[in-house]
Amino acid sequence: MSVLEIKNLTISFEGKKAVDNLSLEINVGEIVGLVGESGCGKSLTAFSILGITPPDSALSGKILYNENDLLKIDAESKRKIRGNKISLIPQDPMSALNPVFTVGEQISEVLKVHKNISHSEAIEISKNTLASVNISNPEQRLNDYPYQFSGGMRQRVLIAMALVNEPDVLIADEPTTALDVTVQLQILEIMKELRKKGKAVLLITHDLGVVSEVCDRVYVMYLGKIVESASTKEILSNPKHPYTIGLLNSLPDEKKKLLSPIKGQPPSIDSIPSGCAFHPRCDLVMDKCKSSIPELYNVKQVTEHRSKCFLEV
Repeated sequence: MSVLEIKNLTISFEGKKAVDNLSLEINVGEIVGLVGESGCGKSLTAFSILGITPPDSALSGKILYNENDLLKIDAESKRKIRGNKISLIPQDPMSALNPVFTVGEQISEVLKVHKNISHSEAIEISKNTLASVNISNPEQRLNDYPYQFSGGMRQRVLIAMALVNEPDVLIADEPTTALDVTVQLQILEIMKELRKKGKAVLLITHDLGVVSEVCDRVYVMYLGKIVESASTKEILSNPKHPYTIGLLNSLPDEKKKLLSPIKGQPPSIDSIPSGCAFHPRCDLVMDKCKSSIPELYNVKQVTEHRSKCFLEV
């Protein structure tokens, strides 16, 4: 059953599309990956779900949470959902916390905004939530300031803040970036536990290694568009879009003598190429790729696997 569904979302700045006709859905008890290079619109998509896109952005389409369109509800209704029913783990643990307030004050504030509880109750719940993300001595650490925590511990504090109200949907924006492998594994285990509890997780990342560990399904994003989607197993074993193939080939492998990076750089939204936007970087480019935009087609014989490429037509 779908708990969050995005339909034909377009986000524009002065008429230029940063997210273009994007559709995805997340089911109860599912971890869904949204994968792509930096600047492709992953975080902007997450912010649109929470209603915190820049003021000069123009949005169209639908974002359905339990069948309610989040793009049509008023600001007060959004505030009641944000941080309560849908929570975000921000991308940068080093700057996301306020340096002048203790960790306990920041976590308990999230509770008191949405729950009618006392300060002592909020602190007790905050302590238990810190313990649930493997921070030792949580009662003492509630009184510490962010600078007293390592990068990995700050990331776990942000996860605690996102989880403290037991949201239905957790959006994790690059939650394992710049963390050591041990802490990464701990964070991924927390996400697996959330799935067992029936929560839905949208994992935004550029790391297909992380995706392979925890995700049930994957959407691959390039320049604001979904270019491929399938189950994680299908994407990893049978990628169809040249961009997805390029991302997989870029992964380090002990059998490879050299990495195989995708050539070139993704263009800005001011200079998106005609036709398929990936064609200047594609090794399999055809003439029609330069002038025509492919649809998101069903891959032959696999109806749950879709690819935005003429090679599958």
